Amino acid sequence: MRSSPLPRMSRRGRATIGVLIGVFLLFTLLGWGVQAWTDWLWFDEVDYTEVFTNVLTTRALLFLAVGLAMGVVVGGNLWLAYRLRPLLRPHSPEQVTLERYRMVLTPRIGTWIAVLAGVVGLFAGLSAQGRWGQWLLFRNAQSFDATDPEFGTNVGFYVFEYPFWRYLLGVGFTAVVLSVLGALAMHYVFGGVRLQGVGDRMTNAARAHLTTLVAVFVMLKAVAYVLDRRGMLLQYNDGAKLYGAGYADINALLPAKEILAYISIVVAIAIIIFSNAFMRNLVWPGVSLALLGISAVAIGGIYPWAVQTFEVKPSARDKEAPYIERSIKATRDAFGLSDAQVRPYGANTLTPPGSLATDTAVVPNVRLLDPQLVSETFTLQQQVRSFYSFGSKLDVDRYTVNGKQQDYVVGLREINYAELTEQQRNWINRHTVYTHGYGLVAAPGNQVVCGGQPYFVSGFLGDQAQENCSSKMEQIPVTQPRIYYGEQMGSGDYAIVGAPGKGNPVEFDRPTSGEGEGNYTYTGQGGVPIGSFARKLLYAVKEQESNFLLSAAVNENSKLMYVRNPRDRVEKVAPFLTLDGDPYPTVVNGRILWVIDGYTTAATYPYADRVNLQAETADELTGRGTFQLARENVNYIRNSVKATVDAYDGTVTLYEFDETDPVLKAWNKAFGGKLLTPKSQIPAELAEHFRYPADLFKVQRNLLARFHVSNPTEFFSGQDFWAVPSVPDTPDSGVKQPPYYLLTQFPGQESPTFQLTSAVTPAGRQNLAALISGAYVDGKPRLEVLELPDQTAVSGPVQVHQRMTNTNAAIRQQLNLLSSNQAQVQYGNLLSLPFGDGMLYVEPVYVKSNQQNAYPVLQKVLLSYGDGGSYLVLADTLQEGIKQLVEQGKRAGGAQPPQQQPETPPQNNPPALTGELADAAERVQTAIAEVKAAQTSGDFERYGRALKALDDAMSAFQAAQRGAGAAPNPSASPSAPNPSPSG
Repeated sequence: MRSSPLPRMSRRGRATIGVLIGVFLLFTLLGWGVQAWTDWLWFDEVDYTEVFTNVLTTRALLFLAVGLAMGVVVGGNLWLAYRLRPLLRPHSPEQVTLERYRMVLTPRIGTWIAVLAGVVGLFAGLSAQGRWGQWLLFRNAQSFDATDPEFGTNVGFYVFEYPFWRYLLGVGFTAVVLSVLGALAMHYVFGGVRLQGVGDRMTNAARAHLTTLVAVFVMLKAVAYVLDRRGMLLQYNDGAKLYGAGYADINALLPAKEILAYISIVVAIAIIIFSNAFMRNLVWPGVSLALLGISAVAIGGIYPWAVQTFEVKPSARDKEAPYIERSIKATRDAFGLSDAQVRPYGANTLTPPGSLATDTAVVPNVRLLDPQLVSETFTLQQQVRSFYSFGSKLDVDRYTVNGKQQDYVVGLREINYAELTEQQRNWINRHTVYTHGYGLVAAPGNQVVCGGQPYFVSGFLGDQAQENCSSKMEQIPVTQPRIYYGEQMGSGDYAIVGAPGKGNPVEFDRPTSGEGEGNYTYTGQGGVPIGSFARKLLYAVKEQESNFLLSAAVNENSKLMYVRNPRDRVEKVAPFLTLDGDPYPTVVNGRILWVIDGYTTAATYPYADRVNLQAETADELTGRGTFQLARENVNYIRNSVKATVDAYDGTVTLYEFDETDPVLKAWNKAFGGKLLTPKSQIPAELAEHFRYPADLFKVQRNLLARFHVSNPTEFFSGQDFWAVPSVPDTPDSGVKQPPYYLLTQFPGQESPTFQLTSAVTPAGRQNLAALISGAYVDGKPRLEVLELPDQTAVSGPVQVHQRMTNTNAAIRQQLNLLSSNQAQVQYGNLLSLPFGDGMLYVEPVYVKSNQQNAYPVLQKVLLSYGDGGSYLVLADTLQEGIKQLVEQGKRAGGAQPPQQQPETPPQNNPPALTGELADAAERVQTAIAEVKAAQTSGDFERYGRALKALDDAMSAFQAAQRGAGAAPNPSASPSAPNPSPSG
């Protein structure tokens, strides 16, 4: 007679547990159901339901397939172990102890096995459903126009198939290990495996079962060795400090992996045969496993280590050279660097040329407005209401106004819910009255008025040109200025629109030109209709807000807008894209559109260098107007999608931008081929406003700092590597200087081009090494590098800023006067501009009062030409500064090339200097000698003192000239050197 050892639970106890479980499942399923239903309605609003259904279906199928497979394998082995239990067990204290467990398990053995298998399957399924992206790429794999240099396998295998094969192999290992542990425990509990008693410690059935599982594990190990051979092309090569297999890997570890794969197959066969057919014990299987372990250590570990230590390290440069060359080529291909145009730029002209004053391509387009600093100015001058905001950083775009194209600093007047007053924050006001912002505000980047303020060409109502400062400029036409979707809107900032209260509009629109406030009723296509009771109830549960059901502000005409941040909308529509951290607004056909650059990425491109996107894209602006990217390790990236979000109705459009990208083709195929709008259908007016994406440029710039070196030997030495300079005015912070957008013309370009630009310096030094720029030419991306000579005397951004603000006493004095207890000096973008075979540096100087509601005002402009230290100017305007630079160049004898200067007859040679003039000239020569000595010593403090002494001596000499009644004569004046301490 069999009796259950478990005490029976009372009916009330079972009912209580049932109710608790039911309530838990109800709320869990209700929450999931509400989220899924509202997501479906949102995707239906933006017309991307195929994304929702495809992702949901794929996740569900993976959950079921992998979870069921794992549960069946583990549960099947547990059941098999139970079925193979011995009917008779020897008597021993061990078996007596185990009998109580057998009495618990045996009556409900099927239930116990099903529960354990279900738990294992649940966790396996939850892990698998997160691999939906890998599965879709695996299923829709494409071919690359490249093969790996070792096996000749198409790169598509590594990008699309290899990751999922690795995952499946991991699932196989997990299933076998859990099966071995579970079967071993079952055999032990039911007597198949014994630690005490006479006779064998394991029954034949248990031995056959467990050794078969171990053999399967070893066979999977053989498969792993095969995949490891391909994976070696993705691993880090410590010898060359690059990714991809090196000399020791190819010549020692690669054949070792192949040998170990064959040994694993032999060991697996030996385990099955010797443990069950011949020896019928575990001695030879144990010996086989020990042999495999020793082989793995000796062949796969010691031998490659010996090759690396005794053959590679003594001559690593020569041994690793072919593999470094592989990595250089693969990295350039994977990150779009192969087509970068590298041009030498001598920067030999150290004296400001006269052409600066007559230039029409570079100087007139110098952008003085810093989009980060003037955001406060935009807010305080164009805010109109306290709850409007332009954000902490504005954007730079270009427009054609009055037939002239130039760059503009632009911003949107968005609603900022954090700035609503306490009275305005009640539910009705927050969600039905204050629903949107109003208007795009723009100012030319190269023009200021009213003593240093931006010149707003698109103001609050389009008619706010500053009075008494300048004439009104033609505006950027915007036919629909309302902003319902913007960067300032968080996840909880939903809006209920389209429902006038008692026949009157209730949404606050804007202050009108007359008395009172203008109201508005939304008429666009955006928003999810919530007029029915079911929809109201649905969103009342979702937002946990009863007003959806109770408030009269929600009626049959109401629409609900949520997920209103443009970047979040695109991320939800295209979860397979990595989005740029700096969306920007633009005007296309009178409508305001947000433009977001989308990247397709991969992490398994063979031999390509691997970078972390979060680290590579971080700089001064990260988190201060630009979004920080997630931590993602990639070794392939393409700007394959240009996404737009309509600021009025929230329409999301994904434009195919890179038609050759295999990763984008795979994703598009995975979603039915209708996810993307073809590149040919991009509106021309929109394409005119595409910018070279900032985050992609940062990654490419940082990689070019090393991978501009093509010679493997030089790459190994690292002597010609570059680095991104720190922020010029705070170099000790270690924060990288952000790239900046400019409409300018670089050498080799046919006309001014809107481009993203960055300066780089030699690694470990501060002088200028190169200028890198990215732009679109004829709709195609183009990277350009202007590389300066290795021994250039031209200073880098940090050095130039320090010299412009510290080394010239007169400039230092003026800057000190601008900064006081009542005001502070702020420096704008330090622009590095190649001009006339030299370098022109421009840095705007802002002054911000410490008074309340003050904003930065552009007061001065710092300019430098040449090596960054000889010709310095602090002027009120750019034009005045250029004029002063040119005058300095003329005084130094640089007004025209020497061969063009008229010959001077011998009788007209300047007379010898005498008296005070001679003493002043001698003082100048002494100061010049001290400058050269300080330059040679590398002592920056001494160098600064020497420059100040030289400046004083030059002033004294000029004063002596005037006192002697002589006009300044370059030929009679001592020439100041163009000093630049080696950086």
